[in-house]
Parts: sequence; structure tokens; C-alpha cells
Amino acid sequence: MGGRSGARWAAAALGVLGLLCAVLGAVMIALVPSLIEQQVVKNVRINPQSLSFSMWKEIPVPFYLSVYFFEVINPNEILKGEKPLVQERGPYVYREFRHKVNITFNPNDTVSFREHRRFQFQPDRSRGSESDYIVLPNILVLSAAMMMEHQSSSLKLLLTLAFSTFGERAFMNRTVGEVMWGYEDPLVNLINKYFPDAFPFKGKFGLFSQMNNSDSGVFTVFTGMQNFSRIHLVDKWNGLSKVSYWHSEGCNMINGTSGQMWPPFMTPESSLEFYSPEACRSMKLIYKEQGVFEGIPTYRFVAPKTLFANGSVYPPNEGFCPCLESGIQNVSTCRFNAPMFLSHPHFYNADPVLAEAVLGLHPNPEEHSLFLDIHPVTGIPMNCSVKLQLSLYIKAIRGIGQTGKIEPVVLPLLWFGESGAMEGEPLRTFYRQLVLVPKVLHYAQYVLLALGGALLLVPIVYQVRSQGPKDSGSPPSPVTQPGWAPSPCTPLLEDSVCGWPTSPSA
Repeated sequence: MGGRSGARWAAAALGVLGLLCAVLGAVMIALVPSLIEQQVVKNVRINPQSLSFSMWKEIPVPFYLSVYFFEVINPNEILKGEKPLVQERGPYVYREFRHKVNITFNPNDTVSFREHRRFQFQPDRSRGSESDYIVLPNILVLSAAMMMEHQSSSLKLLLTLAFSTFGERAFMNRTVGEVMWGYEDPLVNLINKYFPDAFPFKGKFGLFSQMNNSDSGVFTVFTGMQNFSRIHLVDKWNGLSKVSYWHSEGCNMINGTSGQMWPPFMTPESSLEFYSPEACRSMKLIYKEQGVFEGIPTYRFVAPKTLFANGSVYPPNEGFCPCLESGIQNVSTCRFNAPMFLSHPHFYNADPVLAEAVLGLHPNPEEHSLFLDIHPVTGIPMNCSVKLQLSLYIKAIRGIGQTGKIEPVVLPLLWFGESGAMEGEPLRTFYRQLVLVPKVLHYAQYVLLALGGALLLVPIVYQVRSQGPKDSGSPPSPVTQPGWAPSPCTPLLEDSVCGWPTSPSA
């Protein structure tokens, strides 16, 4: 009797435990998603107490700038009107260090900051050194010649004489370091002397001299503390809510984020928009596919074919014109009126006429497309590679002898890729807190629900079995019952007394 009672109590205890597990699992299914969402909202806000603030303030991801130059192989032939031949040189790789300074929280739910940048050459990652000499178009000479195209003959003559006096030619042979970070040029000093506000360079001229040991202006972005729907979006850049470089309201708008973090809880319908001071415009990337980076689920965003399309192909880009062929953007209005163009490397995704006009170009999506891999729950980039090309439009200008007989062509100068991927301890911390823990909770809720269901079956099965028949054999014979006496008419004593004959003769 004691054993049966103990079994009953054990079954009841397991049933109660199963009920608790089932209830806990159901509660977790109902509450865990919202709890995770609350934690994400709490920790992606720009707030000194949030987990992501240190990552936002000083990006822990190692960024690298890889620069590829298009060396001109036949400069003399180009001056005679022949097609340019270029050869890609590089990469020349620089480690990029970024950290935010002058961080100021404003009362309107925004924060203002400058992001300081510094570059350090990486010989072990580079194919060549900064002392390598490369033949490139002389940007100052050819740009100045283009600006004088519609001026009087006397001004053109003065410019030609100035070029000759300073020994300036249409093509130059400079080191990588000089082209990147600046070189002394008497023409720069002359321009700054007589036209002090016409040129942004003082002393030295270099394509990246304005980027090293400097910042890209004052960004003011929304923190998300009061209005979470606007988190990370740019409110103003250098005090402006729109720029004035372009010819339409839409093209001048400052849209998206500052290009480092995006609003969380993305879907495949989300887009990735950011303002780039270097490109002087906002850019929008589109969703391509899901992926996984070091165990972390990601969404990959890429550039649409319309990013640098001209106005005839994509009317909203009409404000960036005057345009040439589709696939390149005229950035002369924000680059001291030099005829500079921005595009994908090797004119990828551009009108094929552009690549055919220059020998030595080989566009392909694997090497020349850009992408950003974003963790969709938090909006934090895991892996990115942004690639852009800078080109110069050149042609012969009548009255300026240095331009010879150059046929009109958009000649690539260089292309660069900024890449970075989360790694090391930041990656492990991110995976543990934002991927592993939610995943464990996700599976735990269903495990608890299934375990609870299984344990609830124990008392039910026990109850069913305890109410079944005690003996599965035939019912007991009356002979075995106590107090039973045989009757004279029982089959065992059948004879004539009971009415049955014992023999035929009877």
C-alpha cells in the first residue's frame, strides 16, 4: 500500500513540475521577443549608459583604405590624339583610425560631434611603397585648361605662359605619397595669391591631403532617447539641413545616417541611406540577400544601378547634371570646379562606352561592386567594402598648347576601397550578447514547453493504469469460494437421482 501511495505522489509531483515548465515556456514565447526588443532599443541609443556607446564613440573595427592608381602608359600618344592606355598599380593600403571628438548632447534629442581620422601606411598589406613613381594626368593643369575653355584668347595665352614658366605639363610623374598627401606646386601658390578663395588647398596639393589628420565636418544626429524612430538619422551637417551643390531640392537633401550605424529591426524592404561629405551627397543602398558573418545573421545591401545614372536614365538624378554618359557623377561643383567624376571602379555598372574609350579597364562585379553587411536586429555593420573611382574629364583646349590634341575622354585617376570587418573581442562580445543569448532563450522556451507537455502526461498515464482490472484471467470458480457446499445436482455427481439415466437399460 505504501509503494502505491508513493508512486501516486511522484506522479503528481511530476505533473505539477510539467505544468510549471509548460506555463514558463508559454510565458517566454509571449514575452521574450518583446524583452529582447526592449534591450536592443535600450542599448543602441546614443547614450553614455548604453552598451553600444563606446563602439559608436570609437569604432573598434579596423578600417583599411586601399588605393589603386591608373598609371598612364602612353602620355605622349594621348597628346597626339590616341586612345589612353592605363595600367592598374596597387593596392597601397592605409590603416584608418577614427574616433569622435567634441561630443555635445543637445536638448532637442540630438548629439553633435566631429569624427577625427588618421591614416597610417601598411607596407605588409601593400603592393609597392609610397616612394613609387606613377605617371598621372596633371590635375591642376588640365582642370585649369578646362576652366579657361570659354575665356578670351589673351587669358588663355597668359595661362599657357604661366604653365611654361613653371614647367607644368599635361602629365606628371609623382610619387604615391605626393599624389596622396600633397606636393609643393608653384601653380597652387600663384592661384592662392591672386584668387585666395578659389582653391581649398594651401601650400600643398594632394588628392587625400584634406582627409588625413582631419575630420569631415560637424554631424548632428538624433540619439533616439526621445523619439526612437529617428535614431542615428542626420539632423544637420555643418549646421545645414541641405547642401547647395546641386540643381534640385531632392539632390541637395541630407538624408539617412552618418554612415556608421542604422536604425534597428530591419526587414528586406529596408534601405540603407547615408550622407557622404566626400561625395557631397546622400546615397541609398538596397537589400540584396541574407547572409551569415562569423555566425551572426546579416543583410547585405548593395548599390543600385541607378546610383550614378544620369538624368536621362534615372530622372531623379537630373539635379546632379550636367551629365555625360550614364554611370558617372559630375562632382565638379563640390570639387573646386575641376571636371571630376565619381563612379564605380573601372566604370562598373556604367555605359560601356566609357570603359571602351580607355585601354586597360576590366570592370567586373566581384572586384568592383560595393556592399555593406548589417546585423538587421541592431543596425550595426559587421562587414563592409565601399569602392569608388575618381576620374578626370580631359580634352584639347584651343589656345592652350599644353593640352595638345587630346581627344575628349573621362580618364580614371584612381579607385579606392574602404573596408572593415568586426573581429576579436568586440565580435565575441557582440555574438555572445546579441546572438547567442537570444538564440538560447529562443530554443529554451520551446524545450520547456515540450518538457512540460511530456511531464504532464505522467500523472494522466498513471491514473489510467491504476483504474484498470486487477487480474486479466477468467473469473473465480464457485468451488473456491468459502462456505460453498456441493449440490446433489452438480455435474460432478450426475446420476439417476438428478433425472439423467446412468445406463441405456434404465
